[in-house]
Amino acid sequence: MKLLTAATLLLASTAAIARPAPLVSIPTHDAFFNNIAAHCGKAFEGKVSVDNAKGPSSFENKKLIMHVRKCTDSELQVPFHVGDDASRTWIITKTGSGLSLKHDHRHEDGSDDASTMYGGHTLDAGFAQMQSFPADQYSKELFVAQGIAQSAGNTWQMYIYPEVFTYRLIRQGREFKVDFDLTKPITPPAAPWGYEK
Repeated sequence: MKLLTAATLLLASTAAIARPAPLVSIPTHDAFFNNIAAHCGKAFEGKVSVDNAKGPSSFENKKLIMHVRKCTDSELQVPFHVGDDASRTWIITKTGSGLSLKHDHRHEDGSDDASTMYGGHTLDAGFAQMQSFPADQYSKELFVAQGIAQSAGNTWQMYIYPEVFTYRLIRQGREFKVDFDLTKPITPPAAPWGYEK
């Protein structure tokens, strides 16, 4: 009888330990995440609406496409194609303490770019239509190591409204913004570099 009781207690305690902790979230983060996920599988063309960098832009005269390609309950993968360059994927993740935005950069052979997985994490509730992602510590250290310390002040913002999705980068003296027309879905592009077809 003692052996049966011990086995039952062990099984019960193992079951309690095996259950994963809940991934908690707040309504504004959930709504923002869900507003983007509602477009899963669709692609949209965009245009640069603000770019105050000096010199020629690498985005000039290029077709800009965002593709809400893969969606789970906790992660959105949104490739951002610039002409024939399929190196960029935005990854938005529910972390249990907010939302994370990472920039996954790959080479054409699928290998990681030296500048990859930089981004930031929400610090406040934000809004169902907009979230801000100030640079996280990994990104700050990466930017300093790469000789672009000014980027340590980056904040990325995403806006989602019924007719437009906006990706925006700001820091002191720098602003870059691309607006995508959500009213006109286009044929989705091929998989981004390093991802399955």
